Amino acid sequence: MNVRFFAAAAAATGVEEQRFDVAALAGTKPFTLAELSGYLAESFPVSASGHTPPLAEILTRCSFLVNEVSTRNLEHQLSPGDVVDVLPPFAGG
Repeated sequence: MNVRFFAAAAAATGVEEQRFDVAALAGTKPFTLAELSGYLAESFPVSASGHTPPLAEILTRCSFLVNEVSTRNLEHQLSPGDVVDVLPPFAGG
């Protein structure tokens, strides 16, 4: 799975894109967007930027695209080939 970070999420992680092995993270059980969010928060506990809060704080306000389709369903099951975009609010929105 490929995760792409935008704006404040990219600043907090210090990367714009990162690959994750869904099978290694989930084993044989389904892996959800909520679980990915938790994993990301644990993987990036400290902000890479002195001007950006930690990713865990940013994720609470983010929208997500899975394969270019917006979803608010955190129980959405992810697959190994998925592309997940992490989109914090832009321009004060």
